[in-house]
Amino acid sequence: MTHLDTRKPGTGGRYPDGNAAREPEVSRHPDNRWAALLLAGPLLGLAVFYLWPLARTLVLSFSEGNPFQGYRIEGLGNWAQALKDPHLPRALGNTLLYAGIVLLGVPLAMVTAALMHQGGLRGRGLYRTLYFLPVVTMPAAVAMVWRYIYNGDFGLLNQVLGFFGGPHEAWVADPDTALFAVAVVGVWTTFGTNLVILAAGLDAIPASVVEAAGIDGAGPVRVFRHITAPLLSPSVFLVSTLSVIGSLQMFDLLFIMMGRNNPALRDSKTIVYLFYEEAFVRNDRPLGAVIAIIALAITLVVTAVQFRLQRRWVHYG
Repeated sequence: MTHLDTRKPGTGGRYPDGNAAREPEVSRHPDNRWAALLLAGPLLGLAVFYLWPLARTLVLSFSEGNPFQGYRIEGLGNWAQALKDPHLPRALGNTLLYAGIVLLGVPLAMVTAALMHQGGLRGRGLYRTLYFLPVVTMPAAVAMVWRYIYNGDFGLLNQVLGFFGGPHEAWVADPDTALFAVAVVGVWTTFGTNLVILAAGLDAIPASVVEAAGIDGAGPVRVFRHITAPLLSPSVFLVSTLSVIGSLQMFDLLFIMMGRNNPALRDSKTIVYLFYEEAFVRNDRPLGAVIAIIALAITLVVTAVQFRLQRRWVHYG
């Protein structure tokens, strides 16, 4: 049934009974229940799997005890012991050195992406797929293959170098070359991700801008330096940040490629490997918690520095 408007003209919007017409009330406060419901899941996961373990690790770093008798808060003894450990500065140095070497793969991926972006190149998608294969391969499998390649007795690398009269080295058993050998694998495993992201950034650059620069007489090198590189800087910043964060957390390649009985391991440990030794090999969970907090702090500081410096060289829009 249709509702009929019984108000009479000239009555000022009133009904015959004299009551004024009322407009439907609209709430000034929007209904946010659906938004809260959708955010509840991610926030719960963040609290359970990240914030709560972080809080427990922080409390454990000030505690003493063992898993059987429990832990009790004692003070700063674990922190003093960790800061006096001679292995900690070396592990920090190795971690930063590894991150610096892996970061060198970013300009290499940038140049490769620019070369693949040139017109007339056939099979561009195939090349991207081949470069991306190490990313989707299990890290343990990658480490095992490269461990065979680096083997000092029958490794493929020594066989190739020997064919050309090169040196015969125990690449992952020599303290002078072990960390660098692992870092090369780190560059190789992250190269595909960097290449795909940078290639997407190149595809987003307007072709008209590059064509206009060419009409004005700019050569390929000048176009890359003054147009491509600045417009690609947000993508470069993204892959640089991801590469550094991943490098600071490196453990699996070192663990599998070198093994626990490797004579070069003592001089090649990273901060995460040192955490593994203290927490799971020596079963000193409080000391391991201290090292974990230190590793987290270093990651936050390095990432903050990167975000601070990006204001000087990253160009948006």
